[in-house]
Formats: sequence, C-alpha cells, structure tokens
Amino acid sequence: MKKIRINEANFEYDIHSLVKAFFPGEEVRVICEAAGEEEVVSRLGGGKRDRVPWDQEGAKETEDVFLSIRYCHQPEELVISTKQAHKLISLENADRIETKNRLKRGIYEILSADTKTTLPWGTLTGIRPVKIPMAFLQEGKDEAWIHRYMRETYLVGTEKTALSLEVAQREAALLKRLDYREGYSLYIGIPFCPSTCLYCSFPSFPLSGWAGRMEEYLMALERELDFTAAQFRGRKLNTIYIGGGTPTTLTAEQLERLLTKIAQIFSLEHLMEYTVEAGRPDSISREKLLVLKEHGITRISINPQTMNQETLDLIGRRHTVEQTKESFALARELGFDNINMDLIVGLPGEVLLQVEQTMEAVKKLRPDSLTVHSLAVKRASRLRMHQEEYEGLSMVNTWEIIDLTAQTARGMGLMPYYLYRQKNMAGNFENVGYAAAGKEGLYNILIMEEVQTIIAVGAGSISKRVYPDGRIERCENVKDVALYIEKIDEMIERKRKLLADF
Repeated sequence: MKKIRINEANFEYDIHSLVKAFFPGEEVRVICEAAGEEEVVSRLGGGKRDRVPWDQEGAKETEDVFLSIRYCHQPEELVISTKQAHKLISLENADRIETKNRLKRGIYEILSADTKTTLPWGTLTGIRPVKIPMAFLQEGKDEAWIHRYMRETYLVGTEKTALSLEVAQREAALLKRLDYREGYSLYIGIPFCPSTCLYCSFPSFPLSGWAGRMEEYLMALERELDFTAAQFRGRKLNTIYIGGGTPTTLTAEQLERLLTKIAQIFSLEHLMEYTVEAGRPDSISREKLLVLKEHGITRISINPQTMNQETLDLIGRRHTVEQTKESFALARELGFDNINMDLIVGLPGEVLLQVEQTMEAVKKLRPDSLTVHSLAVKRASRLRMHQEEYEGLSMVNTWEIIDLTAQTARGMGLMPYYLYRQKNMAGNFENVGYAAAGKEGLYNILIMEEVQTIIAVGAGSISKRVYPDGRIERCENVKDVALYIEKIDEMIERKRKLLADF
C-alpha cells in the first residue's frame, strides 16, 4: 500500500489518481488531517471515499507514509517529501487551478525520478484530455503554443499532444454539422448480454435470467420513449445510439418492435446517424441484421475485443473468432457499409504477440472504424473482485502495443477522431476511436465533448442536459432492471424536472 499524508483536504482525488498511475498494482490511500478534526480519507480504486476518526486509526495509518504533502500559508508554499526526496514549491500568485497544477508537477517529478518512469499523459488525470487543445484552438492559439502549454503545464509528451490536437481538429470539423440549440441526441439502453465479461462493470445482466421479463422491460422503455418524444416534439433529433449491454440480445421480433416504435413517435428527418451496437458476435443473426437494415440503421458495431480464442474463453465472451468473422461477413453481405469493431489491449495474458495476431485478423476484415480500448479494471468487475485468481497473468499495455494499434489503423486508412481516458487504465494510456473519412461516430464525440443535450432512456442510462452557457445537469436512471420497471414513473418524473424549461 502507498500511504500519502496531507495536512489539508485539497485535491485528494488528483493526488490519488496521479500516484495510482505510477503504481497501478497497489492500493493508494490518502490520509488527511482535516481542519478542526483530523481524520483518515481513503480513496479506493473506484473513487469511494471513506472517513474514520483520526483518534481510532490515525497513528496506525501514518506508519510508513510513502509521500507527505504539507501546505504552508506564511509564506505560501507546498512541501512534498518522500524518504528519497524533498521538494519545496512556491504558491505565490497561484489561484486554485495553478496550485493544483504545481502540486501535481511536484509529485510527478519526485515519483518519475524515484521510479525511473514517465507517464504518457504527464500529470493529466482527467478523462477528456482533448478538451484542453480544443478550447485553445477555439481561442485561436497555434499548434506550437499548444504544444508548449501541454508540456510546461501538464508535462505531456510530444506524441500525446500531437494525438490530442489531431483529434481536436477532426472533432471540431465534425461538430460543425450539428445544431446545438435545436438539436439533441437519444441513447437507448438495452442492459442485457449473453454472459458477463470478466472485466465488465457496466450495468448489464445475463439474458438467461431476464428472458421471461423482456416484455416488461420493453413496456417500461416504451413509456419512457413516449415521454421523451412528446417533450422534444419540434426539436431536431441528430443521432440515435442503441447500446447496452448488447442490444442484439433482443430477438428479431423484439428489435422490430423497438425500432418500429422509434419510427412512429420520433421525427427522423434530421437524423445524421443511427447506431445499434450489435456487439457480441454470438448475438447476431441474419434475421436481426435484416431488421436493422430495413429500419435504416446506418452504423453497427461488431466487437470481438480480441481475435485470440484462448483470451476470449478466459474473459467469458462465449463466442469464437470464427463467429466474429462470419458475423462481419454477413453484415457486409447485407449491405452494411459502416461497421465498427471494438478491441481491448491489456487483456489478461496478452502481450505484443497476441495483439499483433488480433490486428492482422482485423486488417483482413477491414472495418470502417476501429475503437482501441486500454483495459481499465473497474471495482465492480469480476476481474477486480477475484483478482487473486488471475495474478499469474500479465495485464500490460506498452508504447509498442499502442504504436502497433495506431499504425495498423492508419495503415487501413482509419484516422483518430475521438479519444478519452479512464481510471486504472493499463499503461496509463487512452482509448482511441479510428475511422475512415465519413464513417466517424458522431455520438461518440458528443458523449465526450458534452456540447449537445443527450437524453438517455433505459436502466442504468444517464441523461445530460447542456445549457447555452455550457452548464451541464445530469439525470440518472436506476441500474437495476427490476427496479427500473417498478419505478418507471419516477424515472420519467426525473426527466420532467430536468427538462422543465427546455
């Protein structure tokens, strides 16, 4: 365990995230002497915050402190110490944001020297690094200025700054096509899967336990859709994304019912993108794909995650590499010309060789877009809860692996168009979406950049209302399917309040 002691309750999350990035395999605990009454603040991998009285555990918790951070107010300065190093940082003329940046740079410099490693994104711990260059581009700053700012402020390397700039420029061009004031997007959640993957923490439920109640779920979903359609009558629906879970766990008849309902109650004349995440190859059939095609679905995902059968078996995907190839070929045969594939690098037991094999197999299929995720082990996943069972398996991500995926994608004519990060990512890298020109996923950009209102229906979904001044308010549906069905009126009432003056 890495214990960090601070004397004021400031920036605990940022401190925890940065130290965790250097020591991904260890628990990190921040011990805070809060003003008035001392207490222990424990930040676990999932962001949970626990407090216990200092007089109960303080002495025990401060033994073997790895990192000490002390704020001083006369003069304004920070003292950062480890057993190996000591750093004094002036806070003169520093506002809160600058204080945080100086603190993180100080921690980074000490830990980088101590571990002899650097982090791809420097001190950045947020999930949307593209927002920074995007804002500066809108202000008219040139690329050289942005490169210098990213290096000096966040210690980001040249490669990652160049990637974030490239994505920001491509996103900006695509977002110009959207009507933010009159437009909106719709997310529809189908929280069922053929099985639960080892690494998954999304609100999804094995279909075997819910097949008998699918009618109830669809009825509740339709009620929420009816409300949404009425609320947004007269507005321009720009994108629809049906995700999950795995939407194609629905039968062909159930998909027909859902898509018919959408067509009946929403105006689709301004629709620019209509995505269904087919996801698991073992959930795809000719009948289902025909339903999607007949309803004008413009974009689908067929997600292998890896093209190595041993890994698929280990992570609980319950489909074969051949099923992935067959599903992809069937979709092409039926005329789908915008197919995305999702991959995960850093899966248990996979190193560069396995990723090479996956990329070669994907290259032969030639998808229209490719999303490469760095494995992020979530607190609620089976991989985290039963990690002792997988200790002998490497879960690594390296510059070589990331470069391989990027070069292979670019070699297929796919360029990076969206990017985001998550907590506890393998190698502290990023998730990148690559696409051929004209095949980019607009919804993916919208969910990251938060510039347009997205109304989300279904269990576990989160709506985001974006105000003209950039302010964002969220409204969450309960994750549990049974509770969602029972409380559907409450879910609708939450949306009514969110959209009261929309």
